[in-house]
Amino acid sequence: MNSSSFAEYLESTSSSPRLHFPDQAGESHHGIRHGTTIVALRYSNGVIMAGDRRATTGNIIAQRDIQKVFPADEFSVIGIAGTAGLAIELVRLFQVELEHYEKIEGVTLSVDGKANRLSSLLRSNLGLALQGLAVVPLLAGFDLHHKFGRIFSYDVTGGRYEEHDFYAVGSGSHFARGSLKKLFSLEHNEPDAVRAAVESLYDAADDDSATGGPDINRGIYPLVYRVDDQGVHEISADLVRELSQQMLAERKLNPNGSRAQVSAETDLNGDAQ
Repeated sequence: MNSSSFAEYLESTSSSPRLHFPDQAGESHHGIRHGTTIVALRYSNGVIMAGDRRATTGNIIAQRDIQKVFPADEFSVIGIAGTAGLAIELVRLFQVELEHYEKIEGVTLSVDGKANRLSSLLRSNLGLALQGLAVVPLLAGFDLHHKFGRIFSYDVTGGRYEEHDFYAVGSGSHFARGSLKKLFSLEHNEPDAVRAAVESLYDAADDDSATGGPDINRGIYPLVYRVDDQGVHEISADLVRELSQQMLAERKLNPNGSRAQVSAETDLNGDAQ
């Protein structure tokens, strides 16, 4: 078969008529781990993606330091929410798919091409998704042609949707997106963008029990990546820890407010005096 798609190659050499993820349809959903929440936002030089570290099984915390954000290739990252085992397998297959394409064609797949390939992989999991074993990824990459970061969200059917400026997936996504509405700015530099991502995850964890906030005692903080014209880079754990502790210190003074609200209250108090 003369194809640049590794997934299509697997289908053509398999006795199965099409590619399937490991079949767990006959098993109980009890004990299956789920991961949330992932956020992505554009900033002045590219795009930031961050994920909390908690995985749950029902109402039980199954893992406190799971990885939910992964480099997909040199210029894109993928974050996962939903059934953790299937999601991680999806990430591995997507990584191999992109590497296979580059080796066959001799060029890197475009951002739109990556987004379309991920859609086709999701559609192969539709049967399990309809039985409750859903995978919902978030893709972010740097467009080398247009020179800016791009974000793509998906539904369980493989539907692909380009998002503008910021987005979030997972059980805490509504709270995270609400937070980013106040915190987002395209003018942000890297530390400010990372701070906004970390703070939006904290807001999600504040209202969603399946999302984990910064765990100072265990030294567990969100995993954050940036993608710019230089490629994919993991933000240093030291910077994420410093920004998380700074944010927690400010929230201690105003637990229900953001930095903008604190600043506004300060200005009002100053005017009153």
